[in-house]
Amino acid sequence: MKKSSLTKILLPTLPLLLLILLVSLLTISTPATSENMSTKEFVKPTAEELKSKLTPLQFDVTQKEGTERAFNNEYWDEKHPGLYVDIVSGEPLFSSSDKFDSGTGWPSFTKPIAENSVTSKTDRRLFFSRTEVRSKLADSHLGHVFDDGPAPTGKRYCINSAALRFVPLEKMKEEGYEEYLPAIQNEQPTKTSHEQSNALATEEAIFAGGCFWGMEEILRNIPGVKNTEVGYTGGSSNAPTYTEVKTGISGHAEAVRVSFDPNVISYHKLLEYFFRMHDPTTANRQGNDDGTQYRSAIFYTNEAQQLEAERYKEQLDVSGKWGKPVVTEIVPAKGFYPAEDYHQDYLQKHPGGYTCHYLRD
Repeated sequence: MKKSSLTKILLPTLPLLLLILLVSLLTISTPATSENMSTKEFVKPTAEELKSKLTPLQFDVTQKEGTERAFNNEYWDEKHPGLYVDIVSGEPLFSSSDKFDSGTGWPSFTKPIAENSVTSKTDRRLFFSRTEVRSKLADSHLGHVFDDGPAPTGKRYCINSAALRFVPLEKMKEEGYEEYLPAIQNEQPTKTSHEQSNALATEEAIFAGGCFWGMEEILRNIPGVKNTEVGYTGGSSNAPTYTEVKTGISGHAEAVRVSFDPNVISYHKLLEYFFRMHDPTTANRQGNDDGTQYRSAIFYTNEAQQLEAERYKEQLDVSGKWGKPVVTEIVPAKGFYPAEDYHQDYLQKHPGGYTCHYLRD
């Protein structure tokens, strides 16, 4: 074929060939990042690369299944509309439309942005089983899902802020998340459990730390505490009386059941008061009161309380504040039996009566 004939054939197709080549180069050279939505090509970085990219807390949470502190994280109280994406891969995970205030101090959602955007597996690292939630592409540890959320799903996805990056509504198009805009713009924010029912605005906590007269008097005066009731719990018999409990034979502890508003005071804050009002290094003694019925114990009513109590107890031990190991029991709440009427509000009825409790600095 003559050179002039070959030129006539190739010249008309040259723009098309250049366009194909350009598209191919762009596809190869554009990796997925948290700022761009080409997650189909995402390849998880090595551990060393992640350590250089993430903060120590982000790495510990996403790669080591760590947990950040409640009420001391970036997004627990975030109320602006937008999208929550994986801090490692940028894959969309949760919408602000499905976020609600669970009172736990961690970002909580009723569902993921899409059914297949997260994976789950059984977590048995504690003394009970939980359902762990991980991102699909990056396999980042996100948190856990519980069956105590509001309607319509009844789920509470309890997620670490350190595993997330928040993309505000006004920046979603710019960062490549335009397809998720309708879901966030059109949906109404999920109502909190507190808005759905006044009953859910009250939570319960049960503490034991010596004679319940003095504990109740301190707890009743804490802002956010709605009601206190003294009673017996943690024993082997039903409907025990003071006559039985004081011998120590029934195994019950003198305890205070506290009804509180989590919108006003958190469970974490109640724990701070609890550990200040008694000596948690003496297992079965407070002041002049001696016996298992005067033991230091926390009876948790849900898994979130258990985690928070265990974490706080560990922090106290590490701090060395008490000079001795903290021996407080952390056990599930079972039957709580109100004490006799003459024990209820005892120091209100008898000002100046016996107590060994006071708030330490």
